[in-house]
Amino acid sequence: MGKNVVKICKDTYMIGGSGLSHPNDCSVYLIDAGDLVLIDCGAGNSFDQLISNIESTGLDPNKLTTILVTHRHIDHIGSLKRFKDDFGVQIIAHELDADAIESGIGTGADMYGVPYLPCTVDLKLGGEENKIQFGDIEIIAIHIPGHTDGSIAAYIDTPDGRVLFGQDIHGPYLPQWGADINKARQSLQKLIDLKADILCEGHFGIYKPATAVEKYIRGYLNNL
Repeated sequence: MGKNVVKICKDTYMIGGSGLSHPNDCSVYLIDAGDLVLIDCGAGNSFDQLISNIESTGLDPNKLTTILVTHRHIDHIGSLKRFKDDFGVQIIAHELDADAIESGIGTGADMYGVPYLPCTVDLKLGGEENKIQFGDIEIIAIHIPGHTDGSIAAYIDTPDGRVLFGQDIHGPYLPQWGADINKARQSLQKLIDLKADILCEGHFGIYKPATAVEKYIRGYLNNL
């Protein structure tokens, strides 16, 4: 296992983040379901490093099939086009953030000073919950508006417990970035109610056990 990879539990890894791939990157997670699924893909400057990190797990990047996008901000979507062009992955995102991903408007790329190559969203999720099957692993994506209108979290149930990819629980919840405080309060409570055993947060890594997960989420809820 490479030094730029953290194994979370069986078939689940953190392969990107500010200390693993590039300072601008969100936390990037990898699920091995036979086919490989990424949760987010960084701000765009770390594509080659992310591929190297996948290889260091012993997995084949050519088995990448899907990127599940938690929301439209550049630090989560910057490498989408490269992954799509090089590996033919399908891009999944909520319909309320899909326009920004496809147009580049509202991604915040200008704030980071990086270019963004707009990318087609292949599957646009709607409603409150969507179940997506990858091999033996079912990923449940849930709509959690608040950080952006189309923010989603996802979770999988594993032998090690429920693993929640909670995206940017910490915020920031800034209206100029598309945030809605009232919706964020409801969404954070929804995440608490999932009773996850392991939290994979959008920037600040991994929290466990369940008591630590709830404490982390509730801390941000109480401060809204």
